[in-house]
Amino acid sequence: MGWIALAFRDETLCGIVFGHATAEKAIAALARAAGLKEKLNRKRLSNRDALITPLLWRLVDELQRFAAGEPIEFHNVAINENHLTPFGRRIVAACRRIPFGQTRSYGQLAAVCGSPGAARAVGQVMAKNRYPLVVPCHRVLAAGGQIGGFSAPQGLAMKRRLLSLEGA
Repeated sequence: MGWIALAFRDETLCGIVFGHATAEKAIAALARAAGLKEKLNRKRLSNRDALITPLLWRLVDELQRFAAGEPIEFHNVAINENHLTPFGRRIVAACRRIPFGQTRSYGQLAAVCGSPGAARAVGQVMAKNRYPLVVPCHRVLAAGGQIGGFSAPQGLAMKRRLLSLEGA
């Protein structure tokens, strides 16, 4: 899945990016994706790094297991929702409930959240997802099972790869 970069504040995930060719590209993408204006701590993971919390180690372990095809759901990861509207929060929560190996359409998510007909708005929320994999936007498809969009590096090829990894 390429290089992954994570941003945490306290025990809350502020952003994640993946699929990058280098650590530096992943860090730069994380700063853009997470809307982070402050300088990011560019420490790489090391067993000797006392700044790495048990929560971060657990997430790294879960991401590695997910990449190996294990059905990880990431429900235990708290995410920062301050940038989301109430509608966005409902969509993100509904997306997080899509089980590993299953998909939903943008329209289905809209309907589940009490906004039938708001499929395009759901697409906008998914396009701005700061937590791909943790908020599994790759499991959200266009009407009729069409693949839809995906903003991670490698775009739709990566989305297909993730769906294949999950057997979806």
